[in-house]
Amino acid sequence: MASTMIAAAASSSMAATSIRTTRCSALPYLRPRSFSSQSFPIKHVSLSESHRFAPLQIRASSSEESSGDANEIFTDLKKKWDAVENKSTVILYGGGAIVFVWLSSVVTGAINSVPLLPKIMELVGLGYTGWFVYRYLLFKSSRKELATDIEALKKKIAGTE
Repeated sequence: MASTMIAAAASSSMAATSIRTTRCSALPYLRPRSFSSQSFPIKHVSLSESHRFAPLQIRASSSEESSGDANEIFTDLKKKWDAVENKSTVILYGGGAIVFVWLSSVVTGAINSVPLLPKIMELVGLGYTGWFVYRYLLFKSSRKELATDIEALKKKIAGTE
């Protein structure tokens, strides 16, 4: 009985070994990383360092304050929604925006799955950024031109032009 248990243990360890060693011949085998306390050292913060982040501390508040704020926001949104004349148009634009975001996410994922295309798109983006900086941000006169273009676009969108 003991010999069958040893044989079973040996065969299961051989099976586990054979499973671990089967791999693609083109890629090297990388052992999984072991995470220990040495991998992530803990930094002790002194009292003087903690005062440096004093403005970033968050205090707990009562639930009455937060629910009051939530009620104010909700009533404000309700008033604005009631003031909208074409609710169907707003819903249509909102739905279109959600579909656009989803579709752009799908297209971006498809582009990223093509092997060389993401790097080419990154180079195109860097080139365009360089051109934009040279054309609109480098010189004072071109910055003024960009500011006037942005103001004209704001007026056109707001309908005050």
